[in-house]
Amino acid sequence: MQSTSLTQQQKLQTKLSPTQIQVIRMLELPSVELPQRINEELQENPALEEGSDEKEQWAAENGQDGGEARADEGQWGDEDRSERGEEGADSGADDRYEDAGSDRYEDALQNEDFNYEQYVSDDETPEYMYRSSNGQGADDGGQWTTDIPVTGGASLLEELKAQIYLTKMTKPQRHIAKWVIGNIDDDGYLRRTVEQLVDDLSFQEGLVVSDEEMADIVRQIKEFDPAGVASANLQECLLTQLRRKTQDETTLLAERILEKHFETFTKHHFNKIIQREGCSEEAFQAAVDEILHLNQKPANAFTGNVVYESHRSTIIPDFIVENRDGELILTLNTGDIPELHVSKEYSSMLEHYSKGKQTNADKEAVKFIRSKIDAARWFIDAIRQRNETLTRTMTSIMQFQQEWFQEGDEGSLKPMILQDIAERTGYDVSTISRVSNSKYVQTQFGIYPLKYFFSESMTNAQGEEVSTREIKRLLQETVSQEDKSKPLNDDQLVEVLEKEGYVIARRTVAKYREQMGIPVARLRKR
Repeated sequence: MQSTSLTQQQKLQTKLSPTQIQVIRMLELPSVELPQRINEELQENPALEEGSDEKEQWAAENGQDGGEARADEGQWGDEDRSERGEEGADSGADDRYEDAGSDRYEDALQNEDFNYEQYVSDDETPEYMYRSSNGQGADDGGQWTTDIPVTGGASLLEELKAQIYLTKMTKPQRHIAKWVIGNIDDDGYLRRTVEQLVDDLSFQEGLVVSDEEMADIVRQIKEFDPAGVASANLQECLLTQLRRKTQDETTLLAERILEKHFETFTKHHFNKIIQREGCSEEAFQAAVDEILHLNQKPANAFTGNVVYESHRSTIIPDFIVENRDGELILTLNTGDIPELHVSKEYSSMLEHYSKGKQTNADKEAVKFIRSKIDAARWFIDAIRQRNETLTRTMTSIMQFQQEWFQEGDEGSLKPMILQDIAERTGYDVSTISRVSNSKYVQTQFGIYPLKYFFSESMTNAQGEEVSTREIKRLLQETVSQEDKSKPLNDDQLVEVLEKEGYVIARRTVAKYREQMGIPVARLRKR
C-alpha cells in the first residue's frame, strides 16, 4: 500500500476585479467603437439606462462637468493622485481600477440576509455626468470627422453583374457568372483558377459544370469594364489594358516588355531589356511611361467602392486640442455617447423585495436584481475611469510635446517613449500602450494618431538628443531629391546624414528606409 503525503505550497497570484477587466477593455476601444459597445451593454443589462437624473442635472447646472484640461495647469497634483489610487500594477492593470465598493458588492451577493439600507446608502454616488462637451468644428451628430469623399454610385460588383445582361449567356450561365463575380477581390482580381472555381461551385452551390464552360464564362467576364478586371495577376491585368489601347510602336513595345520580360522589368534591370529588344533608351522610357499610367487595381476605377469602404477610412478623433491665444485646451471627444445611470425602477424593485420576510423566490429575485445593478455600476465606473485615464494620458503627451502643439513643426517633436508618459501619469506602461493604440487627436494642424508623437532618440555630432523622426524626415527628403538615374545606396545615404551631423550605421539607415517603405537603390532607378 502506497503512502500519500500532503504538502503545503504558497503561491502569489494576481486577479483582476470586474472593474479592472471592464476598464482594460474600454481603454482599447477607440471613440468610433465605444457607442456600439455601450448599446450592447444597454441591451444586455436592463438595470443600465441612458439619460440623466436629478443628481446629474444638478451637477451640470453647478458647473461640475470637468470636460476640459489645460496644458499649463497642474491639475494632477499629489493630493489628487492619492485620491485616485495612482500606483501602477505589475500585472499591466493599475491599482486605481479597483472599485472601492466591489468588495461590498461581492459580500452582499454571498449574504443570504440582504439589507437594502446597507446596500444602497445616501453617501454613495452611483451615477456620473457623462455627456458631450464638444466645441466648434463638430457636426450635427457631435462627432468630429475628417472630410471623406462619399459617393452614391454603384459598386464594382453591381456594375459587373449589370454587364452580364449585355452578353449572350443563358440563364444558367448568368447565374454562374454572378457567382464568379462574387469571387472577385477588393482590388478587382479573380485569383481562383478555373479548376478551383469548378470545385467551389460544386461544393457551395451543388452545380456541376465543365472546365471548358467555366473558362468561357470567366473569359467573357474579363472582357467587361473596367479593363483588367477579373485578371489572375498583375501581368495579365496590365496586358489586358494595353491591348485595348490604340496600337502603335510605344504600346507594342510596352506589351512585349510585359509579356516577355515581366520579371526582369519588376526587378528594374532595364539595361538588359533594352539590349534584348534592341531599342533606344528614349523608346524604352516612353514604353515604361505607358506602363506606369496603367491601373494596377481595376476596382479603384470605380468610385462606388467608396460607399462600402468609407467606414474604414473615416477617422473620428478621440481628443481635440485647441490653441486659444497660446493656451492649449484639451477636450475629450464624447461624440454621440449617451449619459448613463442605474435604473431607478430596478432600485425600487430591490427595495420592495428586501422588505419583510423573503421567500426563496424573493431571494432569487433579489440576487438577480443586485447582479444587474452591480454590472451597471461597474460598467459606468469603467467608462468614467476610461475617460479619466484618456484625459490624463493625453494631457501628459500635450505637455511633453507642447512646442509641437503650438507650432506644428515636426522638427520640434521631442524624443518620447511610453515610459516617459507612464512616469508622468503614474500609470503602467501597458496602460499607456492601450491608450495610444488606435487613438487619434485633432489639432489645428490636422488629425494625428497618438503613436505619431512617440519616437526614439539619438545623439547628434553636437551631443544634442534628437528624435529619430527628424532623421527619417531628412532621409525622405534626400531620397526624393536624388537623381533617379543614379539613386543613392545605403552607404551614400550614410555619408549624406554624416554631413548633416548624424552619425548612423549603415544597418540603421537600412532599417529606417524599410520602415518608411523606401525600396533599395536598384529598385528606385528610373
